[in-house]
Amino acid sequence: MFEKLEKILTPIANALAKNKILVAIRDGFMITVPVTIIASLFLLFSNFPIQNWSEIIGTVFGAGWEVHFGRVTAVGFNAIALLAAIGIGYSYAREEKIDNKIAAALVAVVSFLIIAPQTHELFVNEAGRSFRGFAFSNLGTAGMFLSMITAILAVKIFGFVIKKKLVIKLPDGVPPMVMDSFASLIPAGITIFVFFIVNIIFSNTDYKYAHNFIYQVLQAPLVGLGTSDLFEVTYQFLSTLFWFFGINGPAVTNTIFGPIHKALTLENYEAAQAGLKMTNIFTSGFSDFFCNFGGGGSTLGLVIMMSTIAKSSRMKTLGRLSLPAGIFGINEPIIFGLPVVLNPIMAVPFLLAPVANTVLATIATKIGILPIIGGVQLPWTTPIGFSGFLITGGLTAVAFQFFLLFVNMAIYYPFFRILDNKYLEEEKINLNVKDEIDDLSFDDLSLD
Repeated sequence: MFEKLEKILTPIANALAKNKILVAIRDGFMITVPVTIIASLFLLFSNFPIQNWSEIIGTVFGAGWEVHFGRVTAVGFNAIALLAAIGIGYSYAREEKIDNKIAAALVAVVSFLIIAPQTHELFVNEAGRSFRGFAFSNLGTAGMFLSMITAILAVKIFGFVIKKKLVIKLPDGVPPMVMDSFASLIPAGITIFVFFIVNIIFSNTDYKYAHNFIYQVLQAPLVGLGTSDLFEVTYQFLSTLFWFFGINGPAVTNTIFGPIHKALTLENYEAAQAGLKMTNIFTSGFSDFFCNFGGGGSTLGLVIMMSTIAKSSRMKTLGRLSLPAGIFGINEPIIFGLPVVLNPIMAVPFLLAPVANTVLATIATKIGILPIIGGVQLPWTTPIGFSGFLITGGLTAVAFQFFLLFVNMAIYYPFFRILDNKYLEEEKINLNVKDEIDDLSFDDLSLD
């Protein structure tokens, strides 16, 4: 059965991992991660879960100090579509082997801004003129899918023109920066002209802007999938299933699920900023800190048992070596060293533990034990306990994380014992086997 599944899943994983567009989207969002994490830290500090925190800090920085922190948070979250256009444009230019990646990324951003709304009829001044400019509401969550599509298409057109050699060539001796700028002139001009036409076309439709069309037709339905109870379970199961066959699961599944997780997270942030109720359960923080502990398959509980109660030297040594990394969510030593990959004994708990975590955490959120997570985003390597407190601001989440860890240990325990006993028997047999090299003697060796 495992061989048949491997034959089915491996080609799918390879196809997704090698798809230039999906790789560019994944890597493009990764480029934005440092900014969103820093913005999250500013958001966390301005809303730190300590009573009278605002007043305490206000005695040092003055009343209204949160406004200054809010500027950093707003740029990190509310301009995420703009940042994504840069990252995805650059990443796709790299995949397409375009030399001037920076120019391609800039063209992607300009193309995105050309078709983004620039007039806002809902905001009219005293003279009766509507506000003109770029609104955060269109550069954030609502514009995310438009920025992804625009960046890919813009770089595709940009690269196509270059490959057709429709470029300005300058004589040798011209500085490389000047040469690159002129070489990008015609490709950039053609790309921008295409999106200029696209904007005119949409302005003559009921949608008025490409932004409205993409959001209503594509983004809203896709993000709506995130409200389904099966969304996170499906993501966790597929990610773990790929890991079981030695394929980095999140690297494959995040190309599809990652943008939806991010959109759901930012929607919660925007709702909180507007004083509205947050409704999305399956945010990035929920996925990272309540569904998996210690990496794919939620193996932290297994590693703890290996390092403490294992009888075989193999499991005990590997567990102790892997524990520091496991605490920070890195478990390749276990996946490939135990191994978990294609190990029929470990298949059931490895696949079941993350699903069990997801189901229990979802139920806990729906009945009010866990709060819905806002826009705070932490590095996925944040250890258990710390992550629960920082992401929710309460000790209840910390206690629930350790409850889930105990559940994982209970799931893994019978299978851990079977494998531990198996390795222990193998070690006893190896101790009783006399190596042939022990009988070798060099006493009678002669060089004559």
